[in-house]
Amino acid sequence: MPKAIGNPVSPTEETPSELVEMAKAIDALPARYRDSVAPALQRVVECSTRRRRILNLVQEALSQLRLDMKYLIFDLEATRRERDQYKEMLEQDGRL
Repeated sequence: MPKAIGNPVSPTEETPSELVEMAKAIDALPARYRDSVAPALQRVVECSTRRRRILNLVQEALSQLRLDMKYLIFDLEATRRERDQYKEMLEQDGRL
């Protein structure tokens, strides 16, 4: 979408299609209306982009947390197995 004089919205991959459509509709307005609405649209686009980036960061953090939890569970299970083996060895040594 080309940038209109009063509309600083430039679509990116992160810009929802609804906002792109709205920007096109605003571009078609007469200049006096477009100039009064364009700043609000720009704030909405920036907010939407920021939220999408935050959501992506949260999703990445959750994925990393899931992976870390798998490693911790694996380590805990290995530690328990080792403990049980050592306990069994001590019990066998105590019987002899």
